[in-house]
Amino acid sequence: MAIIIGGLFILAVISGMLGLGVAFAAVPFLAFFMQDLVHQVQPISLLLNGVTALFAAFGFAKSGYIDWKKAGILATITTLFAPIGAYLVQFVPQIYVWYAYLGAVIFLAYKMFSKTEAKTGKENLKMAMLLAMPISVLSGFLGVGPGFLLMPTLIILGFDAKMAAGINAIAVTPPSFSSLIPHLATAQFDMALTWPLLLVGAMGSFLGARLSSKYLPSSRIKQIFGILIVLMTAYKISTLIRF
Repeated sequence: MAIIIGGLFILAVISGMLGLGVAFAAVPFLAFFMQDLVHQVQPISLLLNGVTALFAAFGFAKSGYIDWKKAGILATITTLFAPIGAYLVQFVPQIYVWYAYLGAVIFLAYKMFSKTEAKTGKENLKMAMLLAMPISVLSGFLGVGPGFLLMPTLIILGFDAKMAAGINAIAVTPPSFSSLIPHLATAQFDMALTWPLLLVGAMGSFLGARLSSKYLPSSRIKQIFGILIVLMTAYKISTLIRF
């Protein structure tokens, strides 16, 4: 249990630096310790995602990096569309969900290495609203919040990187909880583990957001994090393939 809690804390700190919920990293990490993706890993990851995104938002808000109006608009869209994917995943074999997840994190890693931070300019909120719909459905399907795809999307559409992180943290919080609703009937929570994970996740994400917004550049950390997620996911898929 100590390994799970310690590992989740580290992931929460790094995800908090990026304004993300921890689920996109927690899914492959927790899958090493839990066998059932849809009924164990995804429900606890979504719960963790909502809590960590919320505390990351607190961290960015203290530094003034949240546009509340834009964050509210995007949060409404993500909250409405994420449960669609969470419902659909109930009927898909786990291996195909992992393939979709690997494709998504490879795209994320690519965006982490690309120099999207230099493309800031006029913010295209309308396009962000349009793209938030399919992003939210996909995130609900994968059992993660939409932040891991919404964040690079906002940067590409002209949002300042740190402002995008703050907006992203707000937009990720409610859909994490709304995506959890279709899982509640079949979710399997180990409360002895869930409560410590929620505590260290909240602490880690707040700390990460404060470090990122006030002191540290996040480009190198994003790149390393992207590689680790791809490797963890690819390894997990290799353990599921039966030749």
